[in-house]
Amino acid sequence: MTKSPRKSTRPLLAESELPLRSRPRKRRDPTQPQLLLDPMPARIEPALALLKPKPPKGPEWLYEVKWDGYRLAVHVEPDRVRILTRGGHDWADRFPAIAKEAAGFGTTMILDGEAVVLDEQGRADFGALQRALGGRSGHRRASEAIFYAFDLLYLDGHDLTKLDLAERRHLLEGLIKEHSGVIRLSEELDADPDELLAAACTHGLEGIIAKRRDRAYRSGRVGDWVKIKCIQSDSFFIVGYEPSSAALGGIGRLLLAAYRGDDLVYVGAVGTGFKERDATRLRRDMDKLKTTRAPIELKQKGIVWVQPTLIAEIEYRAWTDDGKLRQASYKGLRERQDNADVFRLTDC
Repeated sequence: MTKSPRKSTRPLLAESELPLRSRPRKRRDPTQPQLLLDPMPARIEPALALLKPKPPKGPEWLYEVKWDGYRLAVHVEPDRVRILTRGGHDWADRFPAIAKEAAGFGTTMILDGEAVVLDEQGRADFGALQRALGGRSGHRRASEAIFYAFDLLYLDGHDLTKLDLAERRHLLEGLIKEHSGVIRLSEELDADPDELLAAACTHGLEGIIAKRRDRAYRSGRVGDWVKIKCIQSDSFFIVGYEPSSAALGGIGRLLLAAYRGDDLVYVGAVGTGFKERDATRLRRDMDKLKTTRAPIELKQKGIVWVQPTLIAEIEYRAWTDDGKLRQASYKGLRERQDNADVFRLTDC
């Protein structure tokens, strides 16, 4: 009779007294194929738009609304979300709703876009965004801000910056086309660009953006992106103010300066557009920066000079022949961390 196998009373892996060891790991064969995954860049310098008086035309261009807010890059990684300003500062704590929603996408990505606060008509309101953030020296959380994404630079381990804009937009639309939460798609506008600009101006928008469909993502102001504004809006240094006992915050007019080369040049003054709370805070900020030395060459009495540190966003209709702003209106202070470009007179 055949005997049945003897049952072991000890676990198989314990029958040897020798320690368990894996086989020696072989060195990777460099000829073997590899997964083409790209490390996420710590930061990508943003592509910027050139200011033009008229929109370019042709099938190679696509058009979008020009949003009036803060340019941001949303970096979503497996264990964190960073929201970077143009200056490279992480504002994820100041845009918590955007950060939370971005983390919920469940993939690695870098979205390029604009954070805005909308008014009752659905228009981006830069002043409202500033107030939501608590002003220039404030640290409030702008939970009411939404993010309009207009480009996708990195997705699921792949660097997309070398792809054409049309390809990047295709992936972006697939990612958030149907999304109507805090993160939304900046829609491509399909119409004649002159008609689009006229409609944007009629509805009180800042203007439109035109972008080359066939270009890779290139940092800086290289001409692939063009902005056309209904009303001019740019950033200028505040270099002084005229005190007034009757005006809001005691500010009669702000004196403004732009760059010419490395020098600051006076470009006029602004005395409208202030809201009472903003004007009071602005006066307090300026009084901390008083100086007896004028930052610009201007012979005018009764001016309180301030160090050129505060950057104001100013709307204006045009430039005068002698290089001054025409029909200027104050919109708010830019954060220094936002790294907004101070206007250079060579841009005129």
